[in-house]
Amino acid sequence: MYTREEVLDFVEEEDVKFIRLAFFDVAGKQKNISIMPSELERAFREGIAFDASSVLGFEGPEKSDLFLFPDPSTLAIIPWRPMTGKVVRMFCNIFTSDGKPYEKDSRALLQNSVSRLKKECGIELMIGTEVEFYLFKLDEKGEATKEPFDKAGYMDIAPEDHGENIRRDICFTLEQMGITPEASHHEEGPGQNEIDFHYSEALTAADNVSTFKWIVNTKAASNGLYADFSPKPLAGEAGNGMHINISYRKAAGFGDAGMGAVGSSATGGAAGKSDGAESSDNSENLLPYILGGIYKYIEEITYFLNPSENSYTRLGACKAPKYISWGKENRSALIRVPATKHTARLEVRSPDPMCNPYIAISLLINAAIDGIKNKITAAEPIEENLFDNKIATKLGLKTLPQSLDEARKIAYESEFVKSVLGNLS
Repeated sequence: MYTREEVLDFVEEEDVKFIRLAFFDVAGKQKNISIMPSELERAFREGIAFDASSVLGFEGPEKSDLFLFPDPSTLAIIPWRPMTGKVVRMFCNIFTSDGKPYEKDSRALLQNSVSRLKKECGIELMIGTEVEFYLFKLDEKGEATKEPFDKAGYMDIAPEDHGENIRRDICFTLEQMGITPEASHHEEGPGQNEIDFHYSEALTAADNVSTFKWIVNTKAASNGLYADFSPKPLAGEAGNGMHINISYRKAAGFGDAGMGAVGSSATGGAAGKSDGAESSDNSENLLPYILGGIYKYIEEITYFLNPSENSYTRLGACKAPKYISWGKENRSALIRVPATKHTARLEVRSPDPMCNPYIAISLLINAAIDGIKNKITAAEPIEENLFDNKIATKLGLKTLPQSLDEARKIAYESEFVKSVLGNLS
């Protein structure tokens, strides 16, 4: 967690030759501009200008000057670049020419959502993600194919699992960039892999997902492969999900208010992806209300959790959720409350890796705020296997949107979405 002065000293003392200033378009695709060390002080003071009209979802040419201001706390060395003449990266906040935060900066949206949660509820959400991806071979021209890197299955080992060394390289690189991977393994699909992250506060979690996808793409390319994060790369095989695990802890300066009692109410469980966020037995358990808020709004925010046509091929197939539901230990439910011995958590199983993590987590946070403030609770938990359509149909459960167009229509008509995203929606 560097300060501005520490970053300036680091760049001078550690032979840094290039600074990458990273930001995101509205779809969550990372962009960057590289500056020389001599420009870094100006970047902190005045910002670095860029053409907003050339960025997806930003401004037209008549109002195209925006400015990047680096966040010094996100400084990281890019370890696959030379160690002599280092390259570092910082994420940025975006401002307009009159010094106001840019309303379509999704990273700022998440910062504001985190601040609102602390102010109004006295807590912060801790987020742990589980991100899946496929590795495909390249053809003789270096173009991506749909031929998987291996034919292994869930948690298989070498020699069937060919991705073991690449996952290890990815995990080492993550650690070098200050990110803690928790676990990695082969997933169900041929050539499919998963890496899970230790829980962290929400902004860091979104930053970590963005960095992770960049690292995976880079390491796949350096091994003559193509990494595919799309929700359904292969028909008939498991899709790529990005499960989001949510726990909470008291925010600094808010005493014991808002701490979840372990095992209390309907949702006793664990934290982050790991067990780890604090808990207290002397206060109200807020997790049922967090769950209730997300349950209430999940249909309205699905467009942003599952933003591609391909997303709706995944949902409802190969163990991806279809029905709006929650259950204790039930992996067929959309929201799962795991069985654990420590701090309570829930797992939202519908998002996929093509979502903008800053927008996705912002919407989940604001749904949680509404749930807490209005003491919203979900319907009764589902114990049945919802992957069995005959069983699910008898229960009469509502489904998630069945297409991107349907999801978009529901989102655009949602007052909740408008209240959170404004012009981003």
